[in-house]
Amino acid sequence: MTSTMYPGHGYGACAILAHLRSGALGAETLMNGLLARIRRHEPQVQAWEWLDPGRALELARESDRLYAAGRAGPLQGIPVGIKDIIETAGIPTRMGSPLFAGHVPARSAAVIEGLERAGAIVLGKTVTTEFATQYPGKTRNPWHAGHTPGGSSSGSAAAVAAGFAPLALGTQTRGSTIRPAAYCGVVGYKPTLGAVSTEGVFPTSGTLDHIGMFGATVADAALLAAACADGPAALLPASDPPVLALVRSPFWDRAQPAQQQCIESAARHLAALGARVEPLELPAEFAQALPAINRIQRYEIVQLHNDKLQGWRPLLSPQFLDYVESGSRIGAAEYQEALAQRDALMARYDALAQPYSAILTPPADGEAPAGLQATGSADFCVIWTLCGVPCLTLPAGLGPQGLPLGIQLAGRAGRDAQLLETALWCESALRTRPRDA
Repeated sequence: MTSTMYPGHGYGACAILAHLRSGALGAETLMNGLLARIRRHEPQVQAWEWLDPGRALELARESDRLYAAGRAGPLQGIPVGIKDIIETAGIPTRMGSPLFAGHVPARSAAVIEGLERAGAIVLGKTVTTEFATQYPGKTRNPWHAGHTPGGSSSGSAAAVAAGFAPLALGTQTRGSTIRPAAYCGVVGYKPTLGAVSTEGVFPTSGTLDHIGMFGATVADAALLAAACADGPAALLPASDPPVLALVRSPFWDRAQPAQQQCIESAARHLAALGARVEPLELPAEFAQALPAINRIQRYEIVQLHNDKLQGWRPLLSPQFLDYVESGSRIGAAEYQEALAQRDALMARYDALAQPYSAILTPPADGEAPAGLQATGSADFCVIWTLCGVPCLTLPAGLGPQGLPLGIQLAGRAGRDAQLLETALWCESALRTRPRDA
């Protein structure tokens, strides 16, 4: 598998949708092409947990009929991969665990109902780590099968990167959208906490769970987010060059040299094209983000599922058992202290970010690690997830092993449109960067 697997900007959802609307492309023709690609490359990538080609083709034919009748929805005929912790009526939802091998929900999650109202097609269910936590699934990085695609939205990131689906849904509780998107060289977007409903999604943390979006471009991710939240899809780049805060974060020394160079190079290039880029050092208290998110997530997953964990134990991985056992040792006072730290960091972050269009920071420690036994570190995502702010990763080059590197942009809570407009400007600017910059 090589980087030629990546479909590129010309094959994104917005471009496909324009062809469908004009009649230059039929939904059935599109679906046949995607299914052919899946047949060729799925044995290496293994992005799918469930896929029914016959069902997908019938839904594509129905989309063609709706286009012909002038009754097409705003996302009519666009195939979407769905992370397998998001419930889908009549379609297995297995949560990455043998415990749910036979689970077929009677009702879809709210986010799926929104997509289907818009005319999108649930193409299939994408592989997740066990309960969207640490134990990896079978998916491999489309750029190199010996490397992780990241997690926990492993299959969703890989499906878009491999050209199996123009869009995919994931989730993020720590770094489960941003990190795999960066590792797989696609756009990943996590809206503000609560902007998209998590009803019908397997819960791991009531405080931290977000829906996430994957696409080939910023506009594609925004299109998917709009359909999920029943919001407007119109999006224009920022009219003026953005003001960016370059935040190396408390974890900078954990980044690979190539990732550090990628961020520094992107900052220089964006500045050369007119952006104002100002170094910003986060106050020392932001180092509390990692222990705080650890306590909140581990405590809450035990509280959410404690009544079932004993019965589940024989079919849980050692990693998940260790995870929940560490959560069971966290007391209520320690948990409340972590929530208070989160509240303080949210307020401090909002004040620090107020003068800027976005924060520019690494999305991950570098290229996807070799091996499939782990999904990489989420450290570079925890501050922004803990604070509940929108964030987005853009592909920004290749590392020494020929695997993708990215940049992350973080905004202010509730100001998703501003972040997306800034990201569009940065995306356009990065396309002009020399390959070796």
